[in-house]
Amino acid sequence: MTPIKTLAALAVLAGAMAPGAHADTYPSRPIRTLVAFPAGGSADIVARLVTQKVGEMSGFSFVVENRPGAGGNLAFDATASAAPDGYTLLFSTPGIAINPSLYRKVEYKLSDFKPIMLVGEAPLVLMTRPDLPIHDINDLAAAGKGKPDAVRFASSGNGSSSHLAMEVLKSMAGLQYLHVPYKGGGAAMADMLGKRVDVTMLPISESMPYIRDNRLRALGQTGAKRSPIAPDIPTFAEEGVKGYSVTTWYMLLGPAKLPDAVVDTLARKFDEALKSPDLQQKLRNAGVSIINEGPAQTKVFLDQQAASWSKAIAASGTRID
Repeated sequence: MTPIKTLAALAVLAGAMAPGAHADTYPSRPIRTLVAFPAGGSADIVARLVTQKVGEMSGFSFVVENRPGAGGNLAFDATASAAPDGYTLLFSTPGIAINPSLYRKVEYKLSDFKPIMLVGEAPLVLMTRPDLPIHDINDLAAAGKGKPDAVRFASSGNGSSSHLAMEVLKSMAGLQYLHVPYKGGGAAMADMLGKRVDVTMLPISESMPYIRDNRLRALGQTGAKRSPIAPDIPTFAEEGVKGYSVTTWYMLLGPAKLPDAVVDTLARKFDEALKSPDLQQKLRNAGVSIINEGPAQTKVFLDQQAASWSKAIAASGTRID
């Protein structure tokens, strides 16, 4: 065999062996896990709880990196374009499925990602200030009727779960309001408490501390049934918005060309962690219902969510340049 043919054969052999060799040594350094929202929000909290437990049980090292901005697109783009070596992952909420329909231009496609694990889901809670005469969804509809700027709604950002969940509620319940997007739920909450906006909708884990100490009043929760950590807050379906059910969910993904062996390793380790009683209790305390679906089921779910949100966004007429 000539030297050139020998080198070519070795290259082919090395390529064929690479996934297995990589899987045998993976991970050999910390795994960067991107979150598209600031520290302290529900996505950040859940990402840290889960990756910490996976690390404790497997010996893997995770570094959660907050990458907010552009409705999550900064984190999504960074993951889609990352090397598919298993050292850049994304801990995502519904924005990844929403943004291709919401924004007139995005750099990524869902096919740029490899779904690994659907961790769980949680409802959001719509809240108002206790000094306002708004006690339920009907009061809110009346407050904005014919006055679209009278009610100021603070979301955690354009394209966020709170923004789109409220847009769906708007169309189904006949609401009118002025949308004020913020860079994260913390900023929206600060202006709620400062009485600069009137209503906000945030994941239940971010909402309950303010509801429990009566700093804000709950108007309803977005899930199909009442959350165990908020049994006194009715769903919007109970309040008359029949068929309304929206949750925020938490999903682990990597770049599209992530080797199957690495995907399987991560899915197995996350599955083991999500079955641990202490992590399950921590997630329940955060209002998260554990789903724990593997790669194949997660891909089906992601595709279904993208199709569902595409229809909802088209019906609402909401678009962002």
